[in-house]
Amino acid sequence: MKIGITLSGGGARGIAHLGVLQALEELGVEISVLSGTSAGSIVGSLYAYGYNPEEILSIIQKVSVFKSVRPAWTWIGLLSLDGLKDVLLKYIPENNFDALKVPLTIAATDIKKGEIIYFSDGELIPCIMASCCVPAVFAPVPLGEKLLVDGGVLENLPTQPIRKKCDLLIGSHCNPIGSDFDAKNLRTIIERSLLMAVNGNTQKSRELCDVFIEPPALDKFTGFGLAKAQEIFDIGYRFTKNNFKADQFRIGIEKSNA
Repeated sequence: MKIGITLSGGGARGIAHLGVLQALEELGVEISVLSGTSAGSIVGSLYAYGYNPEEILSIIQKVSVFKSVRPAWTWIGLLSLDGLKDVLLKYIPENNFDALKVPLTIAATDIKKGEIIYFSDGELIPCIMASCCVPAVFAPVPLGEKLLVDGGVLENLPTQPIRKKCDLLIGSHCNPIGSDFDAKNLRTIIERSLLMAVNGNTQKSRELCDVFIEPPALDKFTGFGLAKAQEIFDIGYRFTKNNFKADQFRIGIEKSNA
């Protein structure tokens, strides 16, 4: 049986995907195909290349977010993703989907046409950068005639491109919206508003999952909380180990919204 997993965007909260993957490995779940948006595309790429979840966590902890972005100061964005490009080239030097051990699809948004774009072959790192390109924060990524931004704008949980490629599809979603919200400043209000908007486009995608994993404790973290990487990893790990059993990933097609 082929098992697929789709990894949502979510900034630093996407580190929880690593904990989920670690728990799945310990449950004997072997992933045959992946898809990801934004943070999920970074995790998915490194995992598909062959790094294990703890190795990826170590990579993230070594690389400060401030080393992965650089000022661009253009009208289309405040920051450049060139720093992220350098990091990814270090750990995936082939820079090609063909170098991945597990098939991967990455979602990005074509800002010109207003449509979702899926990438699964050719040059890899520009696709990851495009998928991570939060509008108005990072400068859009040009690719051919396309101008690309974060895939989460239209599809933060890219289930559709891999649904037919697997017998059982796991959705790992790291953006729960809790009711305990402190509107302490403009940034938190904007981030929560964006989170709510993004969550709206995941409902149909969620319905396509056979198993859906969403650790509720992640709602206390911001998308910029890389300093709490270990804690976020542990939440994803513990939630998956405590709420799911190996049989749920073997008998398939029985949905779980634990």
